[in-house]
Amino acid sequence: MKIYPIETGNLKLDGGAMFGVVPKSIWQRTNPADSNNMIDLTMRCMLIEDGKRLILIDTGIGNKQAEKFFGYFYLSGTSTLDTSLAALGFHRDDITDVFLTHLHFDHCGGAIQWNKTKTGFEPAFKNAKYWSNKSHWDWATKPNPREKASFLSENILPIQESGQLEFIDFKGENFLSDSELGFSILTVDGHTEKQMLPQLTYQDKTLVFAADLLPTVGHIPLPYVMSYDTRPLLTMDEKAAFLNKAADENYYLFLEHDFSNELCTVERTDRGIKLQNTYDFKNIFK
Repeated sequence: MKIYPIETGNLKLDGGAMFGVVPKSIWQRTNPADSNNMIDLTMRCMLIEDGKRLILIDTGIGNKQAEKFFGYFYLSGTSTLDTSLAALGFHRDDITDVFLTHLHFDHCGGAIQWNKTKTGFEPAFKNAKYWSNKSHWDWATKPNPREKASFLSENILPIQESGQLEFIDFKGENFLSDSELGFSILTVDGHTEKQMLPQLTYQDKTLVFAADLLPTVGHIPLPYVMSYDTRPLLTMDEKAAFLNKAADENYYLFLEHDFSNELCTVERTDRGIKLQNTYDFKNIFK
């Protein structure tokens, strides 16, 4: 098995929204803002090569929305999903499984693309199964007013219409238990209903795709919770349990949105859980 970070491009989001009730004078120490109060983030996905399976975790924002929509997020960077795959010798048609941690547009937008005539939408990975879970799917396709702007129907409904959608049932078996890969999934409900965090054993280390439970290292302190979270108090509880276990069991946390850091570890201190170290993926996993 081999695992690779996949860079799909950068974006900016409002720093206040990303840190909730935490004052700017504090959060800007780790995530400096520009003159518009926007902070730099990225959309880093994960590719898992395991025998005949090529599994992509999340897909980035994609490229099918209108220029006005993208203008809100100040997209930048030279990396795209296609260029990152090509640099590793792969093509999107090689992907066998697309695992979506959740269906917010910056995580699943690249799952669906325009068809050739731009008259409709089609799966961007024609040979892949798309994996979600029933609880989150129902939550996303019947969105609450708070999250409605993050669940775009053109990113979601064509997956089901294609016949390529599969639901993970959480009956105790690992995901893809029919292969040697088989990894476990942590579900968390503070950010959105049944967000899924993959946990893998790789090169004798525990690697967890932290998704939006821990967007950046700046979010390690428990009160540093995004305004985007639907249940912020629950996020704090979930993050506390997760980070304490991560410290005790020496997890390497794969950071989807941290502009500067691909991985981090955390440790217990007399002042709570703190950042231990940050790493480039290639320096830890050879």
